[in-house]
Amino acid sequence: MENRLVKVTEDLIVEEINVKPKQNVSWFTDNWRAILSEFVSTTSLLLIGCMTCVPIDGLPMNPPIYSTLGFGLVVLINIQMCGHISGAHMNPVVTLAAVIWGKMSVALGIVYSLAQFSGALIGYGILMALSPIDLSSGVCVTRPHVKHTEYQALGIEIVLTVILVLVNCSVWDPINEKKIQSVSTMFGLIIAGLSIAGGPLTGAGMNPARSLAPAVWTNTWNSHWVYWIGPLLGSIAAVLFYKYIWLKVEKVEEPEVLTWTGSRNFVSQS
Repeated sequence: MENRLVKVTEDLIVEEINVKPKQNVSWFTDNWRAILSEFVSTTSLLLIGCMTCVPIDGLPMNPPIYSTLGFGLVVLINIQMCGHISGAHMNPVVTLAAVIWGKMSVALGIVYSLAQFSGALIGYGILMALSPIDLSSGVCVTRPHVKHTEYQALGIEIVLTVILVLVNCSVWDPINEKKIQSVSTMFGLIIAGLSIAGGPLTGAGMNPARSLAPAVWTNTWNSHWVYWIGPLLGSIAAVLFYKYIWLKVEKVEEPEVLTWTGSRNFVSQS
């Protein structure tokens, strides 16, 4: 009897050792396309979005409407192109909200964010290589209005990000599943609208990856912390508010919180 128990225990240990590598391979196989999609879409966001900030025709800077429409339209394009693959977050604070909501695992959220930061850095680097003028003066860098204090700018970034993440949560809300028509158009217009409102005041960052890349390449760090703390606080506040106050849990099953490496296919985002 004792020998049989030892044999069973040995078999279970061998089986566990054999299964773990397969699970790791399966996790990568399930998610590598989504990770690549986040890298590509965030590269495009910085390359095309910041391209609209490059001064033309001898002007010191382009009219604000250029970058407003530019970022809105490139978000529309990227969601249409990559939304069905990864959700096209292009933004670590949107990914953070997705993790808190239960749309994705912590592990996948971390890898998503790394892909987004890498894509942003590559995208702006490509723009610097292609631009006919020197961008080191801080083109496309997010910074507060000269008459703003850093804390006023922080408040604006929090408000803008709260609105952005609340809209994301409304897309993830199961009760809205059949009511939303074109996610890409919706988010393109939302980004454009928020940029019109907040662009002249803070640059309407709402995205640490979008703010980091130009700052790194141009070595411009004025009030940079605002564009991390503001979006992070706004994202956390918005998703917790929607999930635990607005979400109709009595009618709709509450979103499942995934395990560390769990994953789930999802259709929409921003």
